[in-house]
Amino acid sequence: MANLISNPPAKTQAPTNGAAIAAPIQNSAPSTKHSFDYDVVVIGGGPGGEPAAIRASQLGLRVATIERDRLGGICTNWGCIPTKALLKNAEIYSDFLSAPKEWGITYDNLKVDFGAIIQRSRGVVDRNVKGIEYLFKKNKIELIKGSGVLTGKNSVEVTGSGGEKKTVTGNTIIIATGARARMLPGIKPDGKRILSATEAMSMDHIPASMTIVGSGAIGIEFAYFYHTFGTKITIIEMLPNILPVEDTEVSAELEKIYKKIGMTIYTNTKVSIVNLGNDGTTVEIETADGKKEKIDAECTLIAIGVQGNTENLGLEKLGIKMTKGFIDVDDYMQTSVKGIYAVGDVAGPPWLAHVATAEGLVAAEYIAHGSAQPVDYDNIPGCTYCQPQVASVGLTERAAKEKGMQIKIGKFPFTAIGKARAIGHTEGFVKLIFDAKYGELLGAHIIGAEATEMLEELTIARSHGATSESILKTVHPHPTLSEAVMEAASVALGEAIHI
Repeated sequence: MANLISNPPAKTQAPTNGAAIAAPIQNSAPSTKHSFDYDVVVIGGGPGGEPAAIRASQLGLRVATIERDRLGGICTNWGCIPTKALLKNAEIYSDFLSAPKEWGITYDNLKVDFGAIIQRSRGVVDRNVKGIEYLFKKNKIELIKGSGVLTGKNSVEVTGSGGEKKTVTGNTIIIATGARARMLPGIKPDGKRILSATEAMSMDHIPASMTIVGSGAIGIEFAYFYHTFGTKITIIEMLPNILPVEDTEVSAELEKIYKKIGMTIYTNTKVSIVNLGNDGTTVEIETADGKKEKIDAECTLIAIGVQGNTENLGLEKLGIKMTKGFIDVDDYMQTSVKGIYAVGDVAGPPWLAHVATAEGLVAAEYIAHGSAQPVDYDNIPGCTYCQPQVASVGLTERAAKEKGMQIKIGKFPFTAIGKARAIGHTEGFVKLIFDAKYGELLGAHIIGAEATEMLEELTIARSHGATSESILKTVHPHPTLSEAVMEAASVALGEAIHI
């Protein structure tokens, strides 16, 4: 899982003495004299560090990766991958629950083996980790187990699990140490009453009730998962809408759907304190109108964002600049210290695995060639894998209006799509935002079945300068859910036929 940004901010830029970065720093390329142990030393083997190491090796550089745990980082081991496995279980179970009425399929004695559900997700993780280990061997990357600390601009001290220490040197260093869940002051996860995402995906039973503080992607995905299996869910969000970075209409639609199925949702609400009891938690809240309430539950999930893993890395000693706990980088992911790079969550938002991968590739190619194409942070797709799914890229309607843009909007409901009726998932819509004068696609927002798979058409469309007319004139296959994209473009142009 990841914290989604519909219109992600650019990474915090490292100081450039007032001058824009117009040309690559040529002397950052690796030495050919092998004066160091490696050309590139990567600290962290997650979705940023792993592709950086592999790409650097493909480009002929000698690479080592320092990793204290398993390869794959939080994403593979405790985030993106295992949660999607869990969510698929919830989706299948939900289909079973609706089968007698919706599909004409009956059964007897439907049961849930929650332990087997958790075990399946861990098995998926194990297979993915083995795949990454194979890729490291294939690309001749040396894996050094332990925790790394920068002791110089070209040296890292590695401490193994047994306390043994060794120093490795590299012409360049890539920091890819990721981030971890941010907790409320004075609150620590115990796996029973207080949960972070890590504990929430490995519980030994289905809790009777759960309070979720924060309604970004992590909070909403777990709300869907546990609600499906019978947990009484209460969501608390301090901003006006759940999934607050998404388009307001999308957030409002999801909130309506989730209230209809029985979730309790508080928005514009502050958490005053979380009290721990022997049998659960009591969350004290204050609503926008000043009303105070207490919410009792078996457990509370804290899902209020992340903080960078920047402690005990030696960053301050080297003078590496940071902002709000995240490392400042330039367009090529280089920090304020030449030859040291940072990629992924540790380098700030958007905190998404696919962004980390893109940044890792930029860093590797810049180190190898002295040039690279920077990440386009204006065209980053964001996905939430609840049901119905939510996916978006580019500007929201409110962001476009805040920029003073003149826009046209095309919105098309899945209720009018034949394929959606056929598969029994008619909730939601596609919403496209276009520049009023030139027709350029500014933003795309989907709530509905398979929204996360549908989004990439629109991400590519934006990167190629697509317009409302070009999308409409591109013939879409029938019957598919993606027809809603074409139909939304037709609405924006005033040429709708099927609504």
